[in-house]
Amino acid sequence: MSRKRITAAVTVLVLATGCGAADMTKQASPFANAQGAKTVTLSVQSWVGAQANVAVAQYLLEHELGYRVDTVQVDEVPAWDALSQGRVDAILEDWGHPEQEQRYVADKKTIAAGGDLGVTGHIGWFVPTYFAKKHPDVTDWKNLDKYAELFRTAESGGKGQLMDGSPSYVTNDKALVKNLGLDYQVVFAGSEAAQITQMKQFAKEEKPFLSYWYTPQWLFEKVPMTEVKLPPYKEGCDADPEKVDCAYPVTPLQKYLNSGFAKNGGKAAEFLKNFRWTTEDQNQVSLMIAEQKMRPEEAAKKWVDSHESEWKKWLP
Repeated sequence: MSRKRITAAVTVLVLATGCGAADMTKQASPFANAQGAKTVTLSVQSWVGAQANVAVAQYLLEHELGYRVDTVQVDEVPAWDALSQGRVDAILEDWGHPEQEQRYVADKKTIAAGGDLGVTGHIGWFVPTYFAKKHPDVTDWKNLDKYAELFRTAESGGKGQLMDGSPSYVTNDKALVKNLGLDYQVVFAGSEAAQITQMKQFAKEEKPFLSYWYTPQWLFEKVPMTEVKLPPYKEGCDADPEKVDCAYPVTPLQKYLNSGFAKNGGKAAEFLKNFRWTTEDQNQVSLMIAEQKMRPEEAAKKWVDSHESEWKKWLP
């Protein structure tokens, strides 16, 4: 189940987001993977949780270890190519790309595993809890067609709407709708930010909606949502993208480093391997960035100032 920033600060990217963004690998730092350089280049995915990771890592690399940090906004799969080529030094949140992992980590050995981020991710289908309370059977996928008319929108072509974010995110939704025989149409909002805007508007009016969504995500604190149970996930049930008919798995989110950087990146590489925080930590920073409209570096500083005992353990 795998899914979901820009020049020297994550700021530029902050809410043009979505588990998808423009491929900007060509703008990678010329210092990426340069042995001995006091510059680190981090890949920034476009969803706010990933921005939170980079904001805190960047702040500590700059203020505690004396590095200059460049960031590059890259879609999920192109980020692996950029990492392999040394255009970026690290990806801090990967939701699972087995094909790329096999090619670059196992076969070419141009990318090295960087360890667990400490956050567990899960993609699923969600309805607002206010709707689930009125219609408790909606939480079983077998009953979704019963509510298709209520989920219909102008964009869904007479079917119920299943709202997705960016087409670049890890999603099996089109195959799931087809293989489960559901009367729904996948409609892409275009980005995480656009999807959040739509869901908040629906919630404000207490309208029903069905959405691809994921945890961890700060929006659950503002718009409580309940997951729809899909057919249980079993190992290999999503191996063929065209035949997927099961739920998304639960995924411990991973970090990856360029192999040269992992070997020669000194304290920066060691720090990024040690970087490991909780879902609650990530959500706290994400909420400051997305909802409280703080600049990422301000949110990072606020978190760092109140969690010294945690981040001190990451320093080499």
